[in-house]
Amino acid sequence: MMTQDPDRPPPPVRPSLSAVGAKLAGNSGIRVLMEDLGQALTTRADMLMLGGGNPAAVPEVQTLWRRRMRELLDGGSGFDRMLGNYDPPGGNPAFREAFAALLHRSFGWDVQAANVAVTNGTQTAAFFLFNLLGGRSRTADRRRLLLPLSPEYVGYADQVVEAGTFLSCRPLIDWPAGPSARRFKYCLDFEAIEQALRRGDVAAMALSRPTNPSGNVVTQAELNRLVDLAERFGAVLIVDNAYGSPFPGILFEDVHPVFAPHVVNLFSLSKLGLPGARTGIVVAAAPLVADVQAMTAVVGLANGNLGQQLVLPLVESGEILDLGPQRLRPFYLQRSRFAQEVMQREFDAAGLDWALHVSEGAFFHWLWLRGLRVPARELYERLKRRNVLIVPGECFFFGLEQDWPHRHECLRLNYAQEGGVIEQAVRIIAEEAAAASQ
Repeated sequence: MMTQDPDRPPPPVRPSLSAVGAKLAGNSGIRVLMEDLGQALTTRADMLMLGGGNPAAVPEVQTLWRRRMRELLDGGSGFDRMLGNYDPPGGNPAFREAFAALLHRSFGWDVQAANVAVTNGTQTAAFFLFNLLGGRSRTADRRRLLLPLSPEYVGYADQVVEAGTFLSCRPLIDWPAGPSARRFKYCLDFEAIEQALRRGDVAAMALSRPTNPSGNVVTQAELNRLVDLAERFGAVLIVDNAYGSPFPGILFEDVHPVFAPHVVNLFSLSKLGLPGARTGIVVAAAPLVADVQAMTAVVGLANGNLGQQLVLPLVESGEILDLGPQRLRPFYLQRSRFAQEVMQREFDAAGLDWALHVSEGAFFHWLWLRGLRVPARELYERLKRRNVLIVPGECFFFGLEQDWPHRHECLRLNYAQEGGVIEQAVRIIAEEAAAASQ
């Protein structure tokens, strides 16, 4: 009989997982994306990073946050309270009051602190909301979550504990200047959306605006129509403004957010250059906000205080609304245009059958390779071997009831990198895409 060496640790044994555990610990698209991104950032200095959602280092904005940190450090006991005290689960009371007042001044919304909750990022907020509203009800009825436009943010895909909760609608594809211009735009297919709502099992609709991954901005008319449809069919409408209005304002279209008792707005500090602060903000009807606060208390007691305290004076003064139009939008618009020029040159030279979604916001270009003979996921692996990190399109088309060849032909590219990185990466993408299109 063999005995175990007392100096050797026993082999790791993974316990049997519950259904919820297996769901959350599985190989989700967002897990693979974040692991690839983290691995590249920490161990692959030569990787050309067009894959992640990290905001660019905008010097003016970095200077602002350094200044605010010094003010906190020099502010006496406030710094000690920020680090040494728990806030209530809903967030810092002064921050919630100031944020509600900002929305009332800016948009005329009838909101108070009771309509505002802070979360550990909008990813956490989406997890709370999706599981509050979607899945099996107490009467065992399945409550679905409808994505009015697919492709949609990969981070949503595995957030609902119960499988099969998402239902997605394919968009209509428009060519604003004709196909020869190589620019297309996704538009909401309201006939399909209404058909899905008539099923009677849709608890909520959700969309990002601007859309991650495509950079599409749902128009004001489209959003207003969604608000009306949600009310008509008794559904909640969740709008994720992580890149949008009123901040960070990485928008190239003139749009604004909308609020109603059945509308939930999500806001984030991440794309203001504060992803490490992990601060998301939920604005909704007070009963739903109370539910989010209760989930925060159960899952994490309270939220981090740093992000709220860093931006509080900017929220009180309204300066936070100027960061997008004055500092972030010009920076990202210039980089978007530069990347488009490089792609036009390199992809045309490679003889590719390609098109881009019109760049309306966020910091991604959505590339459609119509002659691709391998799935986008295979092209992703080939590019990774050549030190180029992108995100394959398949990750973003979840909830569709039928396959769609388009989902295998698209790539998401982060255009916020330095010009030299963009030029080198796009050249390699052109080479590999040409080889995969023959």
